[in-house]
Amino acid sequence: MNLHIRAITLDLDDTLWPFAPIGARVEHVLHDWLLANCPRTAERFPVDEMRRLREVINAEHPHLAHDFSTLRKLTLARAMDLAGDDPMHVEPAFEAFYAERNRVECYPDAIEALQRIAARVPIAAVTNGNADLRRIGLHSHFAFQLGAAQHGSSKPDPGIFQAACERLGEAPQHVLHVGDDIDLDVVGAARAGLRTCWIHRDDLHPQPTWPYQHVRPDLAFHTLDALADWLDAHSQTHAQDNVA
Repeated sequence: MNLHIRAITLDLDDTLWPFAPIGARVEHVLHDWLLANCPRTAERFPVDEMRRLREVINAEHPHLAHDFSTLRKLTLARAMDLAGDDPMHVEPAFEAFYAERNRVECYPDAIEALQRIAARVPIAAVTNGNADLRRIGLHSHFAFQLGAAQHGSSKPDPGIFQAACERLGEAPQHVLHVGDDIDLDVVGAARAGLRTCWIHRDDLHPQPTWPYQHVRPDLAFHTLDALADWLDAHSQTHAQDNVA
């Protein structure tokens, strides 16, 4: 396959780490914080009710669909106001939530693969989520992180991919976007002119099938270290061609 990859944009949730365990924990960690600090809010808005309130807030602010952190804070502010708690607690409540959101457990192959890939080409994180690579401790492997909240729109909008390419200083056809989501990552990046790699990990895609005929990923692997292997082999091939 004739791919001349000079940089990589990389999804985070469900590509470097599974998000489901995080999503299962964060709501309960937040509720425990509210029990200790805003008991009226915790009583009126247990986990399920807080989730329903968040859906209401999301529907009221469709222009903020790309900004999960702001929507979470707006939800907390509404809940505290309705329960009669002081809204000064919004920021510390969010901090309790956000600290847990950034407590991730990477897939077993992810960190070593990141190190190997970063030794070959620059990597930029492109994510719809609100993970913070600096808090997580992985920022040193990345040229930068571009989140949907920072950019102003989310994947699959082509603008976020193109903005990342501009910051990398590379034309889209020389940038490989790597991610797990078929529509947000692969189809979105392909429409923006990038080359694409679908990471279909077994915990999310036990029997992967590709649903589209009009667009297909340039590469597809079960793990990130398989992509690192491909880059190693691809780089060696190009080096031999240059010598020849």
